[in-house]
Amino acid sequence: MKVEGARAVVVGMARSGVAAVELLLEQGARVTAVDQSAMANPKLVELGVPVHPQESPAFEGADLVVLSPGVPADLEVLQSVRGRGIPVVGDLELASWFLKGEVIGITGSNGKTTTTAMTGHILQASGIPVQVGGNIGTPPASMVRTSRAGQWNVLELSSFQLETISTFRPHIGAALNVTPDHLDRHYTFEKYAAAKARLFENQRPEDFAVLNADDPVTKGYAEQTASKSLFFSSTRKVEPGACRITALWILGGVTKKLDVIELDGQPLMASEEVPLRGVHNLENTMAASIMAKLAGATHEQIRTAVMSFPGVEHRLEFVRELSGVAWYNDSKATNVDATLKALAAFPGGLWVILGGKDKNSDYRPLAAAMKEKTRGVLLIGAAADKIENHLHGEISTVKCGTLEAAVLHAHASAHSGDTVLLAPACASFDQFENFEHRGREFKRLVNQLGKK
Repeated sequence: MKVEGARAVVVGMARSGVAAVELLLEQGARVTAVDQSAMANPKLVELGVPVHPQESPAFEGADLVVLSPGVPADLEVLQSVRGRGIPVVGDLELASWFLKGEVIGITGSNGKTTTTAMTGHILQASGIPVQVGGNIGTPPASMVRTSRAGQWNVLELSSFQLETISTFRPHIGAALNVTPDHLDRHYTFEKYAAAKARLFENQRPEDFAVLNADDPVTKGYAEQTASKSLFFSSTRKVEPGACRITALWILGGVTKKLDVIELDGQPLMASEEVPLRGVHNLENTMAASIMAKLAGATHEQIRTAVMSFPGVEHRLEFVRELSGVAWYNDSKATNVDATLKALAAFPGGLWVILGGKDKNSDYRPLAAAMKEKTRGVLLIGAAADKIENHLHGEISTVKCGTLEAAVLHAHASAHSGDTVLLAPACASFDQFENFEHRGREFKRLVNQLGKK
């Protein structure tokens, strides 16, 4: 739609909302900012844009309403707005109207941040123009001014961003996996999966969908898009695409029969050359490799770049070893499936810190893995009682309440050879600003251990 001269209402003044306000002003729109708190934002004060309460009068006369990802699309005040025929879109849709260059869009319940960062890292290391953002770091609206033709925009995309698109179309879209998450927002798993599927709905035959062949939901997305589907699998051979095979590989000057990642029928790298723990990170690497090759990277460029990938903060991040005990920060494990993947990355001897704000999750699938892998489960936050109930009393649990208490208990209880893992399976908003804040606080507490 024509934005210049239009009256646009932006709802939600977190980082993405402020970026949308800036973009709309740059495009000549008349902008009204709306937020539940209606508190002054320094950037908006600088722009001369007051913040209005999230009430009906703020939407009167609007030509366009833009929602930040954190704003539910089914707010009651929006029903009358839609009833008047006013477009209601998200910040991703708004940014896509002005973004230059091709888009790689990556979604999934788990792994999308690592895969997004790795894809951007491979392209940059291969000399291919790229910028990275979306749900990771830079909001899409803030990427418009730095975008240009011939450049790739690699975007991590959440279900919240995808549920409010209209015309957004990635040239390459990837769905890594879909498991129950955010049911407090989407209500049912089916609605959550449908929001993820929207990534592919506007694609054309010349576009690509990169899908997990081992996940029945993502595999089914191939039937919902006009684009060409490419698959990755950690359990069976697929071609074209990426998979794990057993093949001869030269490692350390010695030819061995090893577990190898194959890309489009050609060996790419030994699995043990991937610098990240866990089978799930091999899957993330396969997805990133497919997308990087589609964007112009060669096999050798991909392999070299993956081997130099530093990983992402708060994703199975090694913090330190103290008295033979290893400490890992996986604060981004904000749902049950992410915690299961974290557990699978270790052989056992785990002290796991679980809990936070519940997202209407079912924690019972954790019981078997916890019983096999853990020495103890340390519960924190608002979901502690529910998690303890779902674990059926089969596992040793300690209600610590706070993250600091859990770290101190783990330090007192763990022995040499054990691992302490923060993998909460919950959101962080009961005690922290976000998962990054939780992860940073965990690292601070762990690094203080042993000091007077």
